[in-house]
Amino acid sequence: MSSNKSSSTETQITKANLMQSAELILSDDIVVSYLQDNPEIFARHPELLTSIRLADHQRGTVSLVERQQQQLRLKIHSLEDEITQLMSIANNNEQLFSLYSDLYLRLLDCTSANELLDCLFQATTELLSLSNLKLWLVKPIAVDHHSLIKNDCGGIIQNRLDKDDYYFGRLQQSEQELVFSQVTEGSVVLVKLEHQHKVLGFLAISSADAEHFDPRMDTLLLSQFKKLVAKLLKQHLTL
Repeated sequence: MSSNKSSSTETQITKANLMQSAELILSDDIVVSYLQDNPEIFARHPELLTSIRLADHQRGTVSLVERQQQQLRLKIHSLEDEITQLMSIANNNEQLFSLYSDLYLRLLDCTSANELLDCLFQATTELLSLSNLKLWLVKPIAVDHHSLIKNDCGGIIQNRLDKDDYYFGRLQQSEQELVFSQVTEGSVVLVKLEHQHKVLGFLAISSADAEHFDPRMDTLLLSQFKKLVAKLLKQHLTL
């Protein structure tokens, strides 16, 4: 009799120890996994949806249903913001494409080197609202225009455009003085001009906005622009 009572007591102690051990190793991952594997628990106990209260910074506490609705509203607002942003980008791209299309027609109508350079400068500073445009050519030409760089910029094209067609960002002070004849604030883009695999020089376009010309910029429109400009420069300047 005493033996049976002792065995029963040991069994109870063992069960208690197991339960206590299970409680000790219970973690968030186990709870999450259990709820994911057993979603019907909420169907069996629908009162949990409203009885479980969660902390909320604005309303104190909310139920699971209210929290879910709140999360859905936040997700909807986030999607609406993304759609608005994408529509804004699409609108800006459409306007930019239209500007470039008009510029191409104007460039093709130019009949002289000076007219071509005037058109490039005006389009950059007026249509695109950028600060300045400069052109450096490998081969000196007998044309006088304020956009032409007279300083030797061979080192710049070698350092900045040796392996790339574009350089986006900031120039060193010495480079700024060579290109723009002064120190400039903001950002620049250097565009290497090539025609039939021959380097003609580069265009330097500056913006007062330090973030405007960024290395992550898309170069599709610039690629078409540089090909046309190089071809027209070759025609008008006999480079």
